[in-house]
Amino acid sequence: MNMQRAQEIAASPVMANVTCDGVPVYIQQVFEDNGTARIYPLNSPEQEREVSLASLTEQQTQG
Repeated sequence: MNMQRAQEIAASPVMANVTCDGVPVYIQQVFEDNGTARIYPLNSPEQEREVSLASLTEQQTQG
């Protein structure tokens, strides 16, 4: 995922369909200096972690 899109998703009040390793996640914050983001799985908010933006995928909704 590119940095600009990750920042848009993190700042948006609308929930985006983003996954990390196939797991739906919420992007809390994007770190421009090292190209990472702080995320957590939607079903486990206590499992925060920092991952590379390259490991995030936005699933496009159809319709």
